[in-house]
Amino acid sequence: MKITPRHPKIQSEDEEPDLFKNQFKDVAPIKQDKIPPQRYSSKQNSGLTPKNNKDLSEIKQAAAAFEFSDGFEGHFDIDQPLKYVKPEADSHEVKRLRRGDYPPDLILDLHGLKKEQAKHEIAALIHAAQKQHVYCVSIMHGKGTYVLKKSIPNWLIQHPAVLGFHQAPKEWGGQAALLVLIDLPLHRGKY
Repeated sequence: MKITPRHPKIQSEDEEPDLFKNQFKDVAPIKQDKIPPQRYSSKQNSGLTPKNNKDLSEIKQAAAAFEFSDGFEGHFDIDQPLKYVKPEADSHEVKRLRRGDYPPDLILDLHGLKKEQAKHEIAALIHAAQKQHVYCVSIMHGKGTYVLKKSIPNWLIQHPAVLGFHQAPKEWGGQAALLVLIDLPLHRGKY
């Protein structure tokens, strides 16, 4: 009995390259572009040069700015330590501030600053605290002429990120400082 193969004769290895070339004879090669990928150094990426560093600090300050009103005055009991709790915040957290359970991670010393400078510094502090995920900050206003001591609580209750504040315990400045709780939206309910 004679067996015949079902397939036509298998091409030899010498004929394979020619078959391949014939299949792709109408295909044109792609021209390679000669443009290298753009690489940025940290200087190019941020646009920083020594002369516009001042501009960058002004941009950052503007981003952190919050306009506090001097016309707004809250009611604080003069017979009690200075404290405030935002209506939707947990009042127990402010009690923990009074006891010193929360040490401040950022401290702002306002000694020697004028009211307008102090406003900008407080807004920048709150912005930095949110950016760095800091829950408790300290603002040292001193005693002095009581200008800052009277104004700062009125400013703080205007800021939406302030959950509350309390006069600092003695180890954190006593009557010359406030401990402030900052609202961290990503961590709500964890404190």
